[in-house]
Amino acid sequence: MSGILSQRQVDFYRENGFCVVDGILDTALIEKARSVVDGLLSSADLASVAEAEPEDGSKARRIWAPTSRDEIFADIAEDTRLLDAVEQLIGPDIVLQYSKLNVKPPRVGSVVEWHQDFAFYPHTNTDLVASLIYLDDATRENACLRVVAGSHRHGLFKHESEGHFVGKVSSPADAGLDDLAIVDCAGSAGSVVFIHPLLLHSSEKNLSDMYRRVFIPSYRAADALPIYYGPHAAHNEPTAKLVRGSAARTVRSEAGLWQLPIAEAEFNSLYQVQEGSHVGDGTKSSTGYFSHEGDANDASGASM
Repeated sequence: MSGILSQRQVDFYRENGFCVVDGILDTALIEKARSVVDGLLSSADLASVAEAEPEDGSKARRIWAPTSRDEIFADIAEDTRLLDAVEQLIGPDIVLQYSKLNVKPPRVGSVVEWHQDFAFYPHTNTDLVASLIYLDDATRENACLRVVAGSHRHGLFKHESEGHFVGKVSSPADAGLDDLAIVDCAGSAGSVVFIHPLLLHSSEKNLSDMYRRVFIPSYRAADALPIYYGPHAAHNEPTAKLVRGSAARTVRSEAGLWQLPIAEAEFNSLYQVQEGSHVGDGTKSSTGYFSHEGDANDASGASM
């Protein structure tokens, strides 16, 4: 394995819970991925491809499982250069857990509230990493990722309200963190932001006239297994794939208590549970989760 990340970058990730890296993927690959996204978003039946923006149903805010939509995303997720970097962070045995593509269209891109990924997908240990690959230049103006540096060292924060999982933390300050630790993870197209599963992060509404599309393949160490198989989490497992090394024959567990993400009603996306739309009228709106959604108008509203 070549050292894609410098020792300084690895140390920065360990200390701060994230690092922004340029130059892992080539420009031609990123341009091709952008072109594929344009094609997906031009679909006459957008709801079959993506979760729509509430403010403008003609625009998408997320494409779920892009690795199952086009081979370009599967190729990127299994690119040797990217996996070399992931190996430096979580070890040699790597499972691709899931993938998604956040669109952030101009002027309407939905807010992602402060949260930790581990709150949605608790595992037996925390050797997981999400790799956010910017397909467009990302700046504060078009709502680049924001993180609280070092927040991963404070454990799992409460993502509940009135006894139910709501998928968000009201603010870093309410979690006992210093606002001075908030960092804007700006980067040019092709940059990769690696984030720890306990890192508190968010992104604001895109008020610019530029897209901020980001492809996110998320990985876990092969011996990190899910400890929650509720409706919003279980759909990842049928397509989870060993992409490097060997399958685990043992499970590695970290001591501690992990709150399970048990919501008031079933939800299909982070956006829905953060906005509270999953408990509106007992129906599930379409998000393009083709692997588990079934009838988007099913009114079961099953409790998780």
